[in-house]
Amino acid sequence: MLIAGFPAGAWGTNCYVVAPAAGEECVIIDPGHEATQGVEDTLAKHRLKPVAVILTHGHLDHVASVVPVCGASGVPAWIHPEDRFMLTDPEKALGRSIGAQLLGELTIGEPDDVRELTDGAALRLAGLELSVAHAPGHTKGSVTFRLPETTEIPSVLFSGDLLFAGSVGRSDLPGGDPAELLESLARVCLPLDDSTVVLSGHGPQTTIGRERATNPYLGEAGVTAPRRGL
Repeated sequence: MLIAGFPAGAWGTNCYVVAPAAGEECVIIDPGHEATQGVEDTLAKHRLKPVAVILTHGHLDHVASVVPVCGASGVPAWIHPEDRFMLTDPEKALGRSIGAQLLGELTIGEPDDVRELTDGAALRLAGLELSVAHAPGHTKGSVTFRLPETTEIPSVLFSGDLLFAGSVGRSDLPGGDPAELLESLARVCLPLDDSTVVLSGHGPQTTIGRERATNPYLGEAGVTAPRRGL
């Protein structure tokens, strides 16, 4: 298994490229603000051929490069239907004060081929099987993607902005809901094995076991922890 990730743009949003091995087909997760060059470099380094872009949610820091990345390879983008509007109207999702900071420098729109994610779906792409879980709270259409455990690696959860190392995604932007966020954490994250590796939308990797033991939000405590991202 090959998982190559790098932080991109003003918010250090993690973009991931996932493939069974070097020289094979791959999927790209969350090509956000200023991610295009990093994606190109990663594909060239590992001799990978993209077959799809998959998006954990629609915030601009996670989708700003989706049009050029999809266009360069002629591949579809997958997003939950409740966040699809953000591809063409990011300011509505972020609020005017945040959206205006970036809209002037970006070309906003949908790629030619957009497909919609559903809760519980199994995406079979590039020789991978990724389980989709709808996880609202940060946005209405937030999802996670999970790779099953193999003999090579433990299970991997691409959590987007649902769960971070020591914290969670903010729920104060349009479409956010703190009660939904806690419910998503309980339903999507807590049942997973402690060994599950968590690759978040921002910050370092962690594990479910570490977060279960130390993350106040997983314990439903009323402690405010630092939050990252949009």
